[in-house]
Amino acid sequence: MALDKTFDAQQAEARLYAAWEKSGAFKTGANATRDETFSIMIPPPNVTGSLHMGHAFNNTLQDILIRWHRMRGFDTLWQPGTDHAGIATQMVTEREMMLNQEPNRRTMGREKFVERVWQQKVKSRGTIIGQLKRLGASCDWSREAFTMGGAPGDPDAGQGPNFHDAVIKVFVDMYNKGLIYRGKRLVNWDPHFETAISDLEVENIEVDGHMWHFKYPLAGGATYEYVEKDEDGNETLRETRNYISIATTRPETMLGDGAVAVHPSDERYAPIIGKLCEIPVGPKEHRRLIPIITDEYPDPDFGSGAVKITGAHDFNDYAVAKRGGIPLYRLMDTKGALREDGAAYTEAAAVAMAVAQGTRELSEAAADAVNLVPDDLRGLDRFEARKRVVQQITEEGLAVMIPAMVKNDDGEEVETTIPLVENKKIMQPFGDRSKVVIEPMLTDQWFVETSKIVQPAIDAVRNGDVAIHPEQDKKVYFNWLENIEPWCISRQLWWGHQIPVWYGGKNLCSTFVADEAAARASMKKYHSGEYAVFCGENEDDVRAKAQEHYDHWQQEVVFANSIEEARDLAREGKAPLLRDPDVLDTWFSSGLWPIGTLGWTGNAAQDAKNEALQKYFPTSILITGFDIIFFWVARMMMMQYAVVGQKPFDTVYVHALVRDEKGKKMSKSLGNVIDPLELIDEYGADAVRFTLTAMAAMGRDLKLSTQRVAGYRNFGTKLWNACRFAEMNGVYAQANTGARPEPSAAVNKWIVGETAKVREEIDASLQNYRFNDAANAAYSFVWGKVCDWYLELSKPLLQDDANAALAPETRATMAWVLDQCMILLHPIMPFITEELWAATGQRDKMLVHADWPDYTAADLVDPAADQELNWVVALIEAIRSARAQMHVPAGLYVPLLVTDLDAAGQSAWDRNEVMIKRLARVEALSQADSFPKGTVTLAVTGGSFGLPLADIIDIAEEKARLQKTLDKLMKELGGLRGRLNNPKFAASAPEEVVAETRANLALREEEEAKLQEALARLAELG
Repeated sequence: MALDKTFDAQQAEARLYAAWEKSGAFKTGANATRDETFSIMIPPPNVTGSLHMGHAFNNTLQDILIRWHRMRGFDTLWQPGTDHAGIATQMVTEREMMLNQEPNRRTMGREKFVERVWQQKVKSRGTIIGQLKRLGASCDWSREAFTMGGAPGDPDAGQGPNFHDAVIKVFVDMYNKGLIYRGKRLVNWDPHFETAISDLEVENIEVDGHMWHFKYPLAGGATYEYVEKDEDGNETLRETRNYISIATTRPETMLGDGAVAVHPSDERYAPIIGKLCEIPVGPKEHRRLIPIITDEYPDPDFGSGAVKITGAHDFNDYAVAKRGGIPLYRLMDTKGALREDGAAYTEAAAVAMAVAQGTRELSEAAADAVNLVPDDLRGLDRFEARKRVVQQITEEGLAVMIPAMVKNDDGEEVETTIPLVENKKIMQPFGDRSKVVIEPMLTDQWFVETSKIVQPAIDAVRNGDVAIHPEQDKKVYFNWLENIEPWCISRQLWWGHQIPVWYGGKNLCSTFVADEAAARASMKKYHSGEYAVFCGENEDDVRAKAQEHYDHWQQEVVFANSIEEARDLAREGKAPLLRDPDVLDTWFSSGLWPIGTLGWTGNAAQDAKNEALQKYFPTSILITGFDIIFFWVARMMMMQYAVVGQKPFDTVYVHALVRDEKGKKMSKSLGNVIDPLELIDEYGADAVRFTLTAMAAMGRDLKLSTQRVAGYRNFGTKLWNACRFAEMNGVYAQANTGARPEPSAAVNKWIVGETAKVREEIDASLQNYRFNDAANAAYSFVWGKVCDWYLELSKPLLQDDANAALAPETRATMAWVLDQCMILLHPIMPFITEELWAATGQRDKMLVHADWPDYTAADLVDPAADQELNWVVALIEAIRSARAQMHVPAGLYVPLLVTDLDAAGQSAWDRNEVMIKRLARVEALSQADSFPKGTVTLAVTGGSFGLPLADIIDIAEEKARLQKTLDKLMKELGGLRGRLNNPKFAASAPEEVVAETRANLALREEEEAKLQEALARLAELG
């Protein structure tokens, strides 16, 4: 069948992928001819997600390694699957429910809502899987896993690994070992979704903000001498003050202040350390006093050097409060409004005053119960409360004032004082999905005590059991693990693995409250012993534990689904158990991805019989982005060691970020997001894959442009056209057996040797995860050596009657070389190579399962042919370069002179004269004793050649043209160098602008070198 003029990617890709799937090409163990295994666990995309550029990059690299190992006969597994993505999936579902005018989740109730989310999961799942298939991902889709597979309500239960049971078992085991606990810590709180979220789900965005300066009066009207000095110790300000000044961007949090902190070395405040000051907001008669303390955290050179400490609403303040024993007063509810619960402000303020004066101590739970929001501010949104607090402080005269010129009613400028409010850029945390400002909040959550499980994860990388590439990312890994904090694993959602913990009465179960919010509050009481806690893998397990506890009172243990039901059951004299409403953080379940996907159960006997688990775990490599090294990579390391005592993978390859062509991070707000599916639609999957691979330099961000993708589509076209050339020259008229030829012609021997060289180079690059080097080696070989040189050099052998005897071997060599091009390119460009493979010969199997070659340069390089053809290529390139520099018309045939040529050179010329003349546009070669004036000399091994150009080009005109171009270029270079040498530019310009300027300079300097070389050559001509 004749090849079409072009490769139709849109028509071919779906057909080829369907053929691969139908043949079982991606099945685990397919094409295995050796015992060695190679396994990768796909980083699971969100089940409701869509393919973005990061996915495309990550999965392209994985697919390259999988296809390469599969063709080499390894027993391969590429484990696919999706993540249940708690908050994202719940959000998508609720949004669609709203669009469909369905009841909201509160009205629907938890059980019905979870059932509705399962429907959404089934509906959405196919999107991301289908998109991965469009990219060419060769996963074993029959093994597809889901991080909530097997959970109650799963409509596909039994079709994949029971991930749910594995997750629950791990939680229970870790709880029983004291590795999981419930406690009160500061977390990122999303007021929209009313849940804790991870750092990865927080976007820190620079916004316009304000810094207010306020006075905190000293208790009892006390005063002190406030003195400021310059660097030399000279006094610049001295005044008597009865206050300490602080600056804040969040005035509403002042209501929860527990102290004011200054640095121990700050002499300005030495006289008032240990004294009390007054929070300048709230009813005057009930103003709270807080201590002035020292801590290393405040920076004496920033602001006033004094920092208010609100431990329940700021991460830095939390650390200071824990060090200093400062009480943590929570101000807000789950919606981000100021609290309305608890005792009246007068009573709460009295409690806080007693604590500040040292006459009373509060436990953490007791401090959390104290509501220090003044009565008139209770229930206000936090931002409305901010306005009220600023207004009240300013009206009372406790804002720091500064002189200013303002216009009076007559339009005249007069001097007055105004509150000191700095307008400044601040970094503000936003929920990446809710888009609301995140509130650091002190809440009760479940935590993993990571300090008890972290060491094996550190040791494994330090001793080389697990390798991390590139080396620089080890620092990120170690820095996080060596300074690890407890891991918050609970979320206040309905979609997810519900915490396997039930609460019951400590003694007789008789009191339950009537709403969920109050239920959450009452559940906290188990810390003080008011509730019994039961943790188990299932209800039978929990019932047995609870029954043993309640036997003394002869109460029947029953499970309640709501507060109301629990209350009614308690009235009947039964012992109701109510399950913790929280779910596990998605990262907890995905932290078990390596073993969970392989069907780990925790039952030693069952797991020993699990062939996949025994064969493919630990996995070979994890390919992931640098942004989740600690969110996922480090946690998988900790969890696998904690659960099964083994590393999860041998190697971690950390890839960089895909940015736009100017180096900016892609974002919808900037409008620079590149959709990989749109690129695939326009240029084909192979072009997208090759672009990403060719730019995948280890540790360096990709700057992606559509022009690059278009260029690599042209590369695919080049290979296609090479096969069409072969077809038109009878290469496929004879049977293509795939056998390696034993040619006699030097050009055929040379290309066979070049093929062996590039095979070794590609293998070495992939072995060391230098994906870009593998792609660039393949590109240079196929486009340069094969298409530009071999096909051209072969034309006389294929088309001239004088070489008819060499035509058959040349056809056989060309068929084999093009086969090798397809094989070596297949891991990167699977579609076009598979199409060509089928169209250019009768094959025993598809290219996806073709045997990867193992020939070496030592075996296939013919030294004499290699030397001869490399000489021929060097001569042609030298002639072409000189012609281009001297502006010789492209189609013009010119004479070539030679003054000296050794025997090897003469022999190479004689055998390849026709090819050299054709490709270099040489009219004839003439012997000369010396080169006449106006000759461009060419340096070639073993000889001296020259191009006599005096009568062909106008040397003076050419010099003038080049000099004019050079002069213009030098002005550009001066400007670029000036910018880069200016310290202000380097310090103030955006990083991507500086990088672009440097790259521009490098290109211009390269252009300058070429112009200087051309002018030097012209100077030789006279």
